[in-house]
Amino acid sequence: MTGGSVPRPGEVSLSHFGALFLDELPEWRRDAIEVLREPLETGRISIARAAGRCEFPARFQLIAAMNPCPCGYLGDAARECHCTPEQVARYRARISGPVFDRIDLHVTVPRVPMEDVVAAGAGHRAARGESSETVRRRVAAARAVQQVRQGTLNAALPARALESVAVTDAASALLLRAMEQLDLSMRAYHRTLRVARTLADLAGEVSVTPTQISEAVQYREAQALR
Repeated sequence: MTGGSVPRPGEVSLSHFGALFLDELPEWRRDAIEVLREPLETGRISIARAAGRCEFPARFQLIAAMNPCPCGYLGDAARECHCTPEQVARYRARISGPVFDRIDLHVTVPRVPMEDVVAAGAGHRAARGESSETVRRRVAAARAVQQVRQGTLNAALPARALESVAVTDAASALLLRAMEQLDLSMRAYHRTLRVARTLADLAGEVSVTPTQISEAVQYREAQALR
């Protein structure tokens, strides 16, 4: 991502305060994937060379995509998957646990029906969908609430400060049970709580409730089943 005999900004630094999209994540070189661990955790990346050490900013939003299996049809309602369990396991193992641990939201995206694709191309929007403007206003309101409450966004809130966010007793107990049952790490605990706090802000809730904890934990279940 960043390197050379004279270190210079690479893709992770060029994406600072932006989005970095990595398609077909398991097909990337293992060392390129593993180097994401530092910037995802600290928002910066350090490069050491004989001439010295350089540090670059790298606080970006990572968006990564991968197939459920090598052929891409595991769980597909229209096509049959012919991959063996061993092939699926090897494919998913290309992304290490520590990297998965640093990705907050794990979302399964099913195949979109062709009629919906055609309708979207013709300019028709599903009646149940929200407009981008509606979502933008809700996100802007949640960000404003976070700035007023703690002087920074939830994403930049240190782990130790998360203990002070308003969480109901029932929500806290549910999160602890989920961590034990799914055998998730302390990093996952803090990241799940951060996601739940953000969900509460988006919903206009003063305190984090079991509803937000349940949703945040669901985004971690795919990792726990690896």
